[in-house]
Amino acid sequence: MRRWCSAYGSKDALLTEAFIGLMEEWGAVFQSGLDGEGGSLERFRALWEGVLAQHEKSGPVWAASLEVALGRDQRPELRSMLAASQAEGRRGLISMLTGTPEDRLDERDVRTLGGFYQALLNGLMIQWLFDPESAATAEEFTEGMRRAAEAMTRPRD
Repeated sequence: MRRWCSAYGSKDALLTEAFIGLMEEWGAVFQSGLDGEGGSLERFRALWEGVLAQHEKSGPVWAASLEVALGRDQRPELRSMLAASQAEGRRGLISMLTGTPEDRLDERDVRTLGGFYQALLNGLMIQWLFDPESAATAEEFTEGMRRAAEAMTRPRD
């Protein structure tokens, strides 16, 4: 561990690099292999299938990230490094799910749609961390999204 820490400067920097590396790896895997048209339920489901297929590999990084978030002020440098990578992660999620190139996204896209997709990703991973057996499957997650969108767009009497 000491050798790794000296290469990255600290254990916190190493964790940040691992988290960013995981996000970049996901982006590379999913960008080329997602089924369905951008914005479709098929694309939505394909992304979550991929995320859940990687949960064993990414679980330790997600657990560490959750630990940092819950520790709030105990590791301010690590927290700020992870926070700085959030916009990039949100851009990647939007691009993967909608098919929109990242360079065409503006700040409002990143804060609204990106924040929404990031909340879904974080929520799904927290479900998996707490109890993998009862966490939503990609099919269930997609059906929930379809039903929520339907309820929000249903004409009111």
